[in-house]
Order: sequence, then C-alpha cells, then structure tokens
Amino acid sequence: MFLNFTGLEAEAIRRIAAAIAIGFGGLGPALAIGFGVHAAMQAIGRNPEAENAVRTTMIIGLGLAEAVAIYCFVVALIIAFV
Repeated sequence: MFLNFTGLEAEAIRRIAAAIAIGFGGLGPALAIGFGVHAAMQAIGRNPEAENAVRTTMIIGLGLAEAVAIYCFVVALIIAFV
C-alpha cells in the first residue's frame, strides 16, 4: 500500500524532481523575457522618442520575470539537498 523506497531510489527521485522544477520553472520566464524584449523593440521602432520610458519599463518587467526563475532555482536546490 505505501511506497517503500531505498535510499538510492529516493535520491534519484529527488534529483529528477529538482531537474523538473528548474526545467519547467525556467521555461516560463525565458518565454516572458523573449516576448518582453520583442515587444519593447517593436515599440522603440515605432516611437523612437519613447525609448527611455520603454527601456525602463522593460528592464523592470524583465527583472520581475527573472525573479520567478530564481525562485524556481531555490526550490530546486531545496528539493535536491534537503
């Protein structure tokens, strides 16, 4: 009824879970950063006078998207080593 894993099997499952956490956790921010930079470059191309405002907003948004990847990395480290 209950799963009974040996130490080696539990370690392998923990490593796989950490890899899945960072893999899927990095996918969303990577896409968000790509779409964000794409949209910012289009906005600057259409309205070059707004370059400073667009760049500032883009950098803040990219930082927030990157924070999600860092959180997933921390979770993956916790899964792997705790």
